[in-house]
Amino acid sequence: MAFESLADKIQETFKKLTGKGMLTEADVKTAMREVKLALLEADVNYKVVKDFVKAVEARAIGTEVMKSLTPGQAVIKIVNEEMIRMMGNEGTEIKLLPRNEITVYMMEGLQGAGKTTTAAKLAALLQKKKDRKPLLVACDIYRPAAIDQLKINGEKLGIPVFSPGTDIKPPVIAQMAMEEAKQKGYNLVLLDTAGRLHVDQDMMDELKEIKATVPVTQSVLVLDAMTGQDAVNVAQSFDEQIGVDGVILTKLDSDTRGGAALSVKAVTGKPIFYAGMGEKLTDLEQFYPQRMANRILGMGDILSLIEKAEALEMDDAKTEATLRKIRKSEFDLEDFLEQMQQIKKMGSLTDILSAIPGLGSRFRGSQMPDDGSLKKVEAIIQSMTPKERHKPDIINGSRRRRIAAGAGTTVMEVNRLLKQFDQSKQMMKQMTGRMGKKGKMPFNLPF
Repeated sequence: MAFESLADKIQETFKKLTGKGMLTEADVKTAMREVKLALLEADVNYKVVKDFVKAVEARAIGTEVMKSLTPGQAVIKIVNEEMIRMMGNEGTEIKLLPRNEITVYMMEGLQGAGKTTTAAKLAALLQKKKDRKPLLVACDIYRPAAIDQLKINGEKLGIPVFSPGTDIKPPVIAQMAMEEAKQKGYNLVLLDTAGRLHVDQDMMDELKEIKATVPVTQSVLVLDAMTGQDAVNVAQSFDEQIGVDGVILTKLDSDTRGGAALSVKAVTGKPIFYAGMGEKLTDLEQFYPQRMANRILGMGDILSLIEKAEALEMDDAKTEATLRKIRKSEFDLEDFLEQMQQIKKMGSLTDILSAIPGLGSRFRGSQMPDDGSLKKVEAIIQSMTPKERHKPDIINGSRRRRIAAGAGTTVMEVNRLLKQFDQSKQMMKQMTGRMGKKGKMPFNLPF
């Protein structure tokens, strides 16, 4: 999970505060000193950290907080608000022109940041969510592998790729792509430009020429979140020379130090549009400062979890039938298996648990269940006969031994699953109410 180390340190600091009945100025300063160190270790820009700590202390060391019945919680609330402000307050939508006009994004960034894959991800996301007709354009003529990668991704997504050849200059390719879009009715053009291993003048001159040749709606800078504060320096260079309208951070699903996400808006003034959260071409999420701050402070991100569940687009009739079964206590292991397979489509188990308030801090490091937990449960259920799945009560000792052997596990694991399933059934009615009519996760996770 992104920011796992940072989140652990900050949450541990605040545990000490919330355990106190009243706070002194020294308590607040000690806590903020620890937060400051954690942020600097996460490679957050020094000036950003300094301003953040100063703002929190100015608000926290006051009568209202010190005399509060829950002063620790009051300080956490202030930290949360200031962290959200640091990252830009509201989520910022990428600009889209009306559908009868052509929106053009110039995707820019250094080589290795994930620009080519991100261009494809963004095209797919806007095609699905905003009903756009995208055209991917291969403007990186220097790396045949980049063109091949764009074509492969385009083919996977069913999105056309415009690539007239490596002997044509990128500004001309961009101009030709605009003509192609006009003739064939594409209203979204994404220019995958060339990157370099570092910022250099040739790259900047080429980007300037492309921008002068075609009507670029927005310049979108792709940054590798794992490069920390260096990503912010790159953002400043691109903005000064080319002009940047917004940022997409890649590799935010890794245990990155997080400095880029927490610094880029405060240092450059440029919003983060989206975050890459995995290697799949669907793993691109809109960036919401509030949700990110909540996760860092252990408050979860249930809204993102619900959005992922909604994106599964389960058949309404099937969903309602499942909910009916739950209400009537007829939900069986067959249904349990089907729902678990839906969970796997939402992403890794680690990310799902981290998004649920209270669970992210409960499971850390080696305690965190991995995707192998789901595979084990899946194997156990698939080793059962249809009758056993529908009526788990008939699973006696000999059946349990057979199921364990078939799944390559132990009888103890089979017993554990059956016990957890039984406990889950008792809580399902409450969970369906909490997750809404189309609840995609109406049971306790099996770990």
